[in-house]
Amino acid sequence: MTGARDGRGLEEAERAVTGARDGRGLEEAERVELTVGAVAPGGHCVARVDGQVVFVRHALPGERVVAEVTEVHKGFVRADAVTVLEAAPDRVEQPCPYAKPGRCGGCDLQHVAPAAQLDWKAAVVREQLVRLGGLTDAEVDALGVRVEALPGGQLGWRSRVRYAVDGAGRAGLLKHRSHEVVPIERCLIAHPAIQELPVLTPSGARWPDADAVEAVASTGGDVAVTAVADGVSRPVSGPERVREVAAGREWVLPASSFWQVHPAAADTLVDAVLELTDPRPGERAWDLYGGAGLFAAALAGRVGDAGRVTLVESAEQGVAAARENLRDLPRVEIVPARVEAALARRRITGPVDVVVLDPPRSGAGARVVRDVVAAGPRAVAYVACDPAAFARDVRTFAGSGWRLAALRGFDLFPMTQHVELVGLLLPPG
Repeated sequence: MTGARDGRGLEEAERAVTGARDGRGLEEAERVELTVGAVAPGGHCVARVDGQVVFVRHALPGERVVAEVTEVHKGFVRADAVTVLEAAPDRVEQPCPYAKPGRCGGCDLQHVAPAAQLDWKAAVVREQLVRLGGLTDAEVDALGVRVEALPGGQLGWRSRVRYAVDGAGRAGLLKHRSHEVVPIERCLIAHPAIQELPVLTPSGARWPDADAVEAVASTGGDVAVTAVADGVSRPVSGPERVREVAAGREWVLPASSFWQVHPAAADTLVDAVLELTDPRPGERAWDLYGGAGLFAAALAGRVGDAGRVTLVESAEQGVAAARENLRDLPRVEIVPARVEAALARRRITGPVDVVVLDPPRSGAGARVVRDVVAAGPRAVAYVACDPAAFARDVRTFAGSGWRLAALRGFDLFPMTQHVELVGLLLPPG
């Protein structure tokens, strides 16, 4: 994919000073012809118009396009490629009619060939590690950064879908960076069982009393629909509690609970964490931001009866799910608290051998990283859904002499710009 590995493109763009075109910058809704540069986070590519930085969606590096400005900010603008004048070799026809400028904002990369999507995501990870993580190009090369596809293809994989509801009661999906609802007939990345549900407009369904509609097709074979209004969930059809199968166990949890949306994601992440950290019998392990206990259960199976696992989770629903699903594992301790508070107030204390960090999109943060380092584990597995937050935390680890020793990338969200990472961080020596 032309220019995808050139991380300098985004760095140079961010240093650029907004230029002028005939004494003015680009304006919202203005159309301009431009040549697209390197990929950037958020499903964009970087371009310039008379020195002004333009982040372009629906484009590929090397393309010549007509772009329409959607947002104007100090120092940069956002735009959509509305006409492709010279297409890149990796451009394909998007399968969904809604994955276009001004329509659904859920799928960022449907116009990109499958293999090139993986290259795109690897390029973003690489750039973030260099620019935000403080790694050199040689260090990133040594990690062999790549993104692996999961089984099942690029369509029909999403097992949990949250549809927004517009003022007319129609369910749909949101425009990019907008609260505007786009009513749709079908979401092609949704699980086939979800696509068959009478939720969307063609079925005649209307949701006048709901803000959103959530649909689940679990790995245990359950299909459920829940309506959400003012933050309160109301079961509509199917079981209120669904079964998931992962890590050699069956999990039962509320249909509205968090769980990985790709059917193969849970097992893929567990396998990566165990492979990288190699937990041993008798060791102590922490599962921080542990949710329903997916990693805690896997760790418990490795450390055995002589070991101990501590799970920390702040969400009430996650704590309840962990207590129910891990009740047969007496060596797992569940601590209902924010990770920051549990570490700072010494609700959990070292020594510890293995730590799994699976923070929210904002990352673990410097405070948590420093407290984990102070506990003295021999290995940390960091599960990340945002390359930028991950890179910043890697830099904090490096400040204490730790190094990123291995990195795995997984395409848990095909057709979108999102990528999941599992990194192995090791202490000095």
